[in-house]
Amino acid sequence: MLDVMLLALALSMDAFAVSIGLGSKLASQSPQSEQTKPLDLALKAGIYFGLFQALMPFIGFLGGHGVLGLIEGYASWIAFILLFFIGAKMIYEAFSEGIEDDICQVTHRIMLTLAIATSVDAMAAGFSLPLLDVNPFVACAIIGIVTFIFSFIGVFIGRKSGTWLESKAELAGGIVLILIAFKLLLV
Repeated sequence: MLDVMLLALALSMDAFAVSIGLGSKLASQSPQSEQTKPLDLALKAGIYFGLFQALMPFIGFLGGHGVLGLIEGYASWIAFILLFFIGAKMIYEAFSEGIEDDICQVTHRIMLTLAIATSVDAMAAGFSLPLLDVNPFVACAIIGIVTFIFSFIGVFIGRKSGTWLESKAELAGGIVLILIAFKLLLV
């Protein structure tokens, strides 16, 4: 269960970082703007990101479970490669500019796009769920709940402190995913 919690924390860092960026963008908007309710944005971020972060690993699990018999001898290596590259990508993105700067208004369409973009990594990580020997429904629910909480809080953190924590969250998530990858390889 510890592996699932660590995976949930690591996967939620992308959504957390984007939520911080959205919160800082909200703080920089003029008071007359129609998007000035932080609670609304926090709920929107939590629901979109939490839902997609729960759904995508399950889709990845189904794909990984379906081909597990074909690749059983190499499953640990494949999971290692996927998690390692996802972690490396998160570390790379930690040093890149966020996309939140290009967003003028946070609409449902924008949130849907951001939710899909931040959860594609979770789908790839879902391929490793059969190796963790855990109920996939429980694992995906934990991932979704943890992501909801971090996304919700991230909006308020970004609103108060700006974006200084954004890249650190992605960096930490990437490092944790790489550590999980090595653990799967060694077990």
